[in-house]
Amino acid sequence: MTARSPFRLAVFAAGAAAVTLTGCASGSKGGPRETAYVARDVESLYAAAKDRLDRGDVRVAGALFDEVERQHPYSPWARRAQLMSAFSYYSQKNYNQAIQNAQRFLSIHPGNRDAPYAFYLIALCYYEQISDVERDQKITEQALTALTEVNRRYPETRYAADARLKIDLVRDHLAGKEMEIGRHYERSGRWLAAQIRFQNVVKDYQTTSHAPEALFRLTETSLALGVPEEAKRYAAVLGANYPGSRWYDRAYNLMRDKAPSEI
Repeated sequence: MTARSPFRLAVFAAGAAAVTLTGCASGSKGGPRETAYVARDVESLYAAAKDRLDRGDVRVAGALFDEVERQHPYSPWARRAQLMSAFSYYSQKNYNQAIQNAQRFLSIHPGNRDAPYAFYLIALCYYEQISDVERDQKITEQALTALTEVNRRYPETRYAADARLKIDLVRDHLAGKEMEIGRHYERSGRWLAAQIRFQNVVKDYQTTSHAPEALFRLTETSLALGVPEEAKRYAAVLGANYPGSRWYDRAYNLMRDKAPSEI
């Protein structure tokens, strides 16, 4: 029997996270019995794991792939089983275990041909845990780091192509978090604190969808701080880069009403 590459076992679509396997082994009557320790030859054990994965029993599949590595740690099948175990845990949304298994695979086999997939799988695990902008964004930053690493190491692969798409989305999300904090400070009258957040968006996330609003908010907070010349500068940048946006219209009207001599 010939082992298959993980690439043949999972079908990926550009812009999609990964193949989604349906079904749950928790309701399978044979689950605990099948994953209990029984010495088996490596080929039949790997075949049983793959069969479970193909049937969508990802929990049992993960346990069986782990068993391949435990019973036959020095076999070439163990290397394949490590990565397929990581994929199985990813499929059941056990992201921490998936990351751990993928990282172990990379630490032992850093130059393996499936290393790009392992890096990509780690990135997906972080990416799929991104929460809304009102919550802590540590996972979002980890996703950005992991996706950037995929693109840096393997720029010509399909994994990098998908990573680049996701990087844009993640950066927009992080910019949204800065805007959310900045607007909170602005509502509280903490103008300088608000400006720092809006400046972060203009400096670090200038290609995101939040940049026009950030420039408007900088115009607004500059006027509140009594520095109309700074407000004029931000409004001019906004007009030069986003002349047809509603944020420029708002900035123009604000300058006309609050600092007409600066227009």
